[in-house]
Amino acid sequence: MTLHEFVQQCINGLSLGSTYALLSLGLAMLFSIMGLINFAHGELLTIGGYVMWTMLHHDVSWILVVPATLLATTLAAVAMERIAFRPLRGASIETLLVTSFALAFFIQTVLQIGVSAEPEPIAHTGWSDRGYSVGPYTVGLIQIITTAVTFAVLVALVVFLRRTLLGVSIRAAAEDFGVVRLMGISAGRVVVAAFALSGLLAGIAALLLFASAGSVSPTSGTAPVVAAFIAVVLGGLGNLTGAVVGGYVLGFADQILAAVHSGTILQFHDAVVLAILIGLLLLRPQGLVGRRQELA
Repeated sequence: MTLHEFVQQCINGLSLGSTYALLSLGLAMLFSIMGLINFAHGELLTIGGYVMWTMLHHDVSWILVVPATLLATTLAAVAMERIAFRPLRGASIETLLVTSFALAFFIQTVLQIGVSAEPEPIAHTGWSDRGYSVGPYTVGLIQIITTAVTFAVLVALVVFLRRTLLGVSIRAAAEDFGVVRLMGISAGRVVVAAFALSGLLAGIAALLLFASAGSVSPTSGTAPVVAAFIAVVLGGLGNLTGAVVGGYVLGFADQILAAVHSGTILQFHDAVVLAILIGLLLLRPQGLVGRRQELA
């Protein structure tokens, strides 16, 4: 790989890593508070894609598509908490994990029966294919928007978590949920807020992802949520900063390895990425950012 190709793939990796970071944050937030690995989080992405498909198919302006998509994914996340996870609050991690898998498959089946099992094309947006040449490199407008929006969201999230009462409550719950409940803070309010935030982040990721992907199917969210889970583990389970770092590391690694591999080796691309993840975790079991826990 030449230096030019390496830099180009890093540019591509920055955009992909931004999407992973948004999804990873939602997963890490729920895990840090509830010990929940929500594999149905990918279906929030899918729901956002179908809202975009429906509205753009009827020539609705992007000015309305954006808030409608964000509202749909946020409400869907809150509905998940109310219907599926609230009755199981306090249950074992295994029970919550099985529930999230069941919920994911249920939503996929509903979409397959109610809409179609085949991918549905999202109306073409001319700006999503626009690109700019910066010297010898090509930067797509959607890549610029994805990266800029992600950094803006991360800054806004940091301000929210540090400067607002609800945000501080969420941070405290992420450190020790039991103590927060003993201090009189409403556990239900914190959990609902965390789910709503995860849905909002998934909606932003959906807007950025499907604007360039061009189609949505009932299983569109599966691969991204698996990648986001890998990023969460890589950064350190339950660590919000680690989730962002893991997302970007995975995005860069994914693009660079895809460029390096060629021919028949390309089919082992995912296996190579996972092998690198295993190697990193052998060196740092707590993740890239997580703190090592001492054994008693």
